[in-house]
Amino acid sequence: MEKRLQDDQAYDQPSGRPSDVQRAWLERGLSQPGGKLPIFDHYGQRIGPATVRACIAHGWAAPWFANPLKPDWLVCKLTEAGRAALST
Repeated sequence: MEKRLQDDQAYDQPSGRPSDVQRAWLERGLSQPGGKLPIFDHYGQRIGPATVRACIAHGWAAPWFANPLKPDWLVCKLTEAGRAALST
């Protein structure tokens, strides 16, 4: 059974590399058009805001567009820096 990643595991790694939670989220953008990152995980739960904010702060993800139906949900895309971080 796949382990569900917790949002509190998403905080910055001292190494400057994505944590397991961040990596799992960012990897899902590799196969999506334009690098679109999902709002929900494989269990249908919303991706934790701390994960999203940490990835944006590192430059691995960038806001893509505002969601008019849910303005508090941040729709993001994978950046080139994010792709590079996943390749290490």
